[in-house]
Amino acid sequence: MKSFWLAAAAAAALLSAAPSGAQTADPAADLSKAPRMGPWGFDLAGRDAAVTPGQDFYAYANGAYVKALEIPPDRASFGSFDKLNELSQARMRAVVEKAAADKSATGDVAKVGGLYRSFMDEAKVDALGARPMAGDLAAIRAEKTRSDIAREMGRSMKVFGGSVFSAQIGEDAKDPDHYAVYLGQAGLGLPDRDYYLQPSFAKQKQAYQDYVAQMLILTGWPNPAANARAIVELETRIAMVSWTRAERRDSVKMYNGLATSQVPSLAPGFDWPAFMAGAGLTRAKTVVVQEKTALPKIARIYAATPVATLKAWQVFYLADQAAPYLSAPFVEARYHFRNEVLAGTKAMRPRWKRGVTLVDGRIGEALGRIYVEEYFPPQSKAKMLALVGDIRTAMQGRIDRVDWMSPATKARAHEKLSLFRVKIGYPDKWRDYSALTIREGDLYGNVQRASTFDWNFQAARLGGSVDKSEWALTPPTINAYYNPTGNEIVFPAAILQPPFFDPDGDPAINYGGIGGTIGHEMTHGFDDQGRQYDGRGKLSDWWTTQDATRFAAEAAKLGKQYAAFEVLPGAKINSDLTMGENIADLGGLLLALDAYHTSLHGQPAPVIDGLTGDQRVFLGWAQVWRGKMREDAQRQLLVSDPHSPDIARVDVPVRNVDAFYEAFGVKPGDPMYVAPADRARIW
Repeated sequence: MKSFWLAAAAAAALLSAAPSGAQTADPAADLSKAPRMGPWGFDLAGRDAAVTPGQDFYAYANGAYVKALEIPPDRASFGSFDKLNELSQARMRAVVEKAAADKSATGDVAKVGGLYRSFMDEAKVDALGARPMAGDLAAIRAEKTRSDIAREMGRSMKVFGGSVFSAQIGEDAKDPDHYAVYLGQAGLGLPDRDYYLQPSFAKQKQAYQDYVAQMLILTGWPNPAANARAIVELETRIAMVSWTRAERRDSVKMYNGLATSQVPSLAPGFDWPAFMAGAGLTRAKTVVVQEKTALPKIARIYAATPVATLKAWQVFYLADQAAPYLSAPFVEARYHFRNEVLAGTKAMRPRWKRGVTLVDGRIGEALGRIYVEEYFPPQSKAKMLALVGDIRTAMQGRIDRVDWMSPATKARAHEKLSLFRVKIGYPDKWRDYSALTIREGDLYGNVQRASTFDWNFQAARLGGSVDKSEWALTPPTINAYYNPTGNEIVFPAAILQPPFFDPDGDPAINYGGIGGTIGHEMTHGFDDQGRQYDGRGKLSDWWTTQDATRFAAEAAKLGKQYAAFEVLPGAKINSDLTMGENIADLGGLLLALDAYHTSLHGQPAPVIDGLTGDQRVFLGWAQVWRGKMREDAQRQLLVSDPHSPDIARVDVPVRNVDAFYEAFGVKPGDPMYVAPADRARIW
């Protein structure tokens, strides 16, 4: 799944715990509309008049805003996305607090309110201490062999805990109408393998070892210091043999279909039948192995690791995952390491925000169903469908005009585009949560049961046909995505607001904002990964060799520009990791500009506050990305996030658009200037 923004990072920040009492949403607050960005959709006061577009377009468009912006102490970053996310959080709060206050509610409303109440009962959670983990800790203590441990690692797929291997259920990339089990590498508690192997992260690695020891102390596990050292050594060995994130972007190499019975021969030393039984996946006759060369190496490491170390490792993962739903010492320990040390935040998030995020993350369609009734009018969906149609037409024109693609491949590209599935706002069919039990005063159990409910729902589908109506994001999420196996672009309800879309704003700004977003997701179907899937979502090579070579040459031009971009002293962008998102950003901007030109129907664009239509499209794109991020968080994302930093998502794509030079008079010698021959011309 290709996303427009790193929603996972925002969710992780929101899950940092803050000891505080329940609060009530302000009944006087108007949550129906997002704040406007200036009188016609752009914040003119946010520009830096001392900077020219040719010097630094990001600073020209956003400099004054960024200079004045202070990151809230409980956040790792803050900007346009975050402000809109705050509105979505406030809306969800109003929904869940209303549900929580209604003790007579039934159905989804009762589950939403009950889960939130159990989280907000901080006194009860603190009084329980570590006791909610007693049953899971006892299960780990009872393990005698590595086979016992493998079985429990399998069970951890559906409850709190960890495993050195991952298991997921999703569309089969070579048979996208059916589901498959995917097996892959896992076992690392730090954000990326680089944290174990690169000297620049030595401080964080030591802090991680201290955190592991602290969690073992809180659970009462023996020899915490020695076990913590052994755990980090184990994970370092796993990191050394794990594939990099850039390597894992190769969809072809990440697909290795095997009979389930063949996996023990591929990766001996790990009890795979026990793992599959623990995960409830014994019905799977075939699997897809992802990092094929890593799995046997990790299995050997597992087989050579003492049982006592593996059990201590399991205890740490149990405590780390459960910590947000336990007493204050667990909450504070996890916050300190995962938010202060790794992301540089200065304060914890209010408890109500974590509670809202919990409900959205665990029973999101139950919450989303109520949310859209309150905050997503039908006309919003109609407007979005019209915009998607405009961008699709622009993409048809781009396919026709590119000179590196042969007629045969162009025909297949048009076929794929015609088969794009578009999802707007919310699912047509909502998830049925009637079998999920939410109990009063049982936060730990509620979260465990919600996780098990979801896993069992996924596992039960093995052998069946893919439900094409399902969504991977909930309606209140500020994000969008492209799913290659579904060949679909998806836009949750909450994104159709400023700075992306202002129904009363200037069309040029809207095309730069929401139009660029739509174009970004559409381009993912034709980026270096998405192009490997055909119109029906099947992983297959439908390009000629010559076309692929020409495409790669243009992509290399773009990659070279990103690789040279120094975000922090000594820290540049990994263009191999970010290539797909970079291509999508450039494509999205080009499609937005084309669609805006078509919308004018041959008439001249109006000039607003001295700005031409093309200038405003570029400014609309730039405004979406304005914000700040703490250095520790930025360094984390540079090694773990497939998206480039915000400033690069503005300054690099525009350099490759000829209309940018014409719109702003950028000339040779300007820092933003790239010679025409060196501009990437992909879409």
